[in-house]
Amino acid sequence: MRVDRSLAYRDVARSAILSGEPSWASRDVLLERGLFEAFDDDPAGGLAALHRQLVAEGGSPDVLFALAELSYLYGERARRPEHSLAAVVYAYAFLFPEGRGERPGPFDPRVRTAADLYNWALTAAFASPDRTSVLPRGGTFALPFGAMTVAFDPAMLRVGQRELYGFVPVAELEVRGLAMRYRWPGLGAPLAASTRIVEGAAADADLVAPRLRVPVTAVLHVAHAREALVDGTPLGAVLELHPAWERDAIAVGDDVVPLENEPTAALALTFTGVPVTEVELFGFLGRLSTALEKRPPLVSATPYRPGLVPVVFVHGTASSIVRWAEMYNRLYADPELRRRCQFWFFQYDSGNPIALSALQLREALTAALARLDPAGADPALRRMVLIGHSQGGLLVKMQAVRTEHRLWDAVSRQPLEALRVSDSSRDLLRRALFLEPLPAVGRVVFIATPHRGSFVAGRQWIAHLVRRLARLPFALGGLAAEIARDPGVWRSPIVPTAVDNMSPHQPFIRGLQTIPVDPTIPAHSIIAVDTGGPLETGNDGVVAYTSAHIDGVESELVVRSPHSCQANPHAMEEVRRILRLHVGLPVSGAEAGQGRGAEREEQRGGAPAQGTQR
Repeated sequence: MRVDRSLAYRDVARSAILSGEPSWASRDVLLERGLFEAFDDDPAGGLAALHRQLVAEGGSPDVLFALAELSYLYGERARRPEHSLAAVVYAYAFLFPEGRGERPGPFDPRVRTAADLYNWALTAAFASPDRTSVLPRGGTFALPFGAMTVAFDPAMLRVGQRELYGFVPVAELEVRGLAMRYRWPGLGAPLAASTRIVEGAAADADLVAPRLRVPVTAVLHVAHAREALVDGTPLGAVLELHPAWERDAIAVGDDVVPLENEPTAALALTFTGVPVTEVELFGFLGRLSTALEKRPPLVSATPYRPGLVPVVFVHGTASSIVRWAEMYNRLYADPELRRRCQFWFFQYDSGNPIALSALQLREALTAALARLDPAGADPALRRMVLIGHSQGGLLVKMQAVRTEHRLWDAVSRQPLEALRVSDSSRDLLRRALFLEPLPAVGRVVFIATPHRGSFVAGRQWIAHLVRRLARLPFALGGLAAEIARDPGVWRSPIVPTAVDNMSPHQPFIRGLQTIPVDPTIPAHSIIAVDTGGPLETGNDGVVAYTSAHIDGVESELVVRSPHSCQANPHAMEEVRRILRLHVGLPVSGAEAGQGRGAEREEQRGGAPAQGTQR
C-alpha cells in the first residue's frame, strides 16, 4: 500500500534512538535466528543468546549492530547500566573491526545509527544515579557477559589552572533563545562541564567566566573489541575527555574520527538562570549587589592558550555579555577561527561616564596581558580585535585614539595642572582623558556606534531621569564634590552619566567625534538602519546613520535592523569576514564583496539564550 513519503521514510529509518523501537535491521537478525519472541519475553535472556550467536558466527557485523541497538534499548527501559555499557562495546566493535572481520560500508545507514547508539549509551553507562550528569571514572565495570576494566587518568580533568567537573549531557537539552544550533556529528558523548580553579592556584589565574559551561566530549576506546568479544578474552578500555577547543577529531586505529560536540547547547546552559534583567538594568544604574557587583570586568569563553588572537566584545548601554551569545555561537562554529582566536567579554556598569568605563576597559586588558603573558612571549595577544556595540563602540574607540589635549579641552576651560583638585582626581582625569592607542590593539569594529551621539540620549527628560536613578561610582565621589565647588572650570557642571555623554550636544561626545582612530589601527563599521528612504536620513531607533558613519574605515556594512543588531545574520557574517581577514584566512567571494555602502535585508532576532533539560 502506497503511503506518504515521509511516513515511509520514518518507518524505514526507525531505530531505538529515533523511535524507541528496534530498527528493521535488528528485527531481521532476531527473526533470522529465531530469537524474536525470546527477546520480547525475556530481553536479558534473548541478548545472552544473541551474544552466543555472535561468538559462533565469528563476530558478524549484523549481529554486532543488533546487539548494540537491543542492549541500548533494554538498558534504557530497565535502567541497567551494564547493558548500556555493553551497547557501547558492541557499537564500537561494529564501527571499528581493527582487522577482525568485515567492515560496514560508507553508505550503510547503520554506521550513523551505531555512532549515535555508542554516544547515548556511553552517557547512560557513566551517568550519575539521578541521570542528570555524567561521572567520568575508571575501575572494573560489570557487563552482562563478564566485566571490563576501564582506565581513566584524572589528569584529563585538568585544563590549565582549572579542573573540569559537573558534566551535563547536552544532547538531552532543548535550546531556546539562539537561532542557530550547532552540532558537530561524530563519536563520543557531548557534555558541558563547569570549571573551577585548582587547589593552590591563584584565584585570578585566568579569565574564564565563573559560571561558564565548556563543551567536552567523552570517548571510550575499547581495545580490539571485536576480537575480545569473539575470543572471550578480558575487555579493556580507556575513557578520555576532549575539550572542544583542543581538537575536532581523534585517531582510532588507522581512522581519523570526528568528535561529537554540542557547543550551542553548552552555551545555552551557561546562560540558563542568569538574571539578565537585573544584570542589565541594575548594572546600568550602578546598583548591582552581592556577587553580581563583584563580577570580573573581563572574562573568557575558554582557558588561555598561547598563539590565539583575543577577540574582545564590549556591550552597550543597559546591556550585558548575554547579548553577544548569538554572535559568539556563530563565530565559534567556524573551525578555522576557533583554532586561531580566543573570545573575551568586557562587562561594566554602563551608566558610568564613558571615559571611566573606557579606562576600566584599558586597565582590564592591560592587566590580562600582564597576568597571562608577563614575559611578552605571545605575539598573538598583541594583535587583539576589539568589537563594540553602541556605547561599547565608544569604549573601543578610546583604546585606539591619540587624544593629546583635544578631549580635555572639550570638557574643561583650564589646563589639568591648573585645577584645584586632589592628586588622586588629577591622576584619574589624566588616565581617562589623555590617551594613546593601546599597543596590543590590532583592529577595531564598531557596531551601531553613536560617534556623534544618540538622539535618544539627547532627550533631556531621559538624561534627567537616569541622573536621578544612577548611583555615582565610588571613584568619582571626590571629583563630583570638586566640580561642584568650582563649576566655572568645567563645560558641564556635573559628573555626567553615559547618557549625558552620548547627548549630541554634550561636550564630551563633541570632543571625541573630532578625534579619528589612529591610522595604524584598521577600523570597520557595521551600521543598523531600520527606517525606509535614503540611508543618510535613516536611523536604527537609537542612533542615526549620520552619527554611526565615520570616514577612514576599511569597510562599512549597513544592515536593515533595529539598534540591537548583534544577532543580525549579516552583521555576524561581516564580523566573521573581518576576523578571518585579520588572522590571514581566506574569505569567499560573497564575503569579500561586503564593504562600504553594502546593504542587506534582515530578519529580527537576538533574544537571550537559555537551555532547559528535557
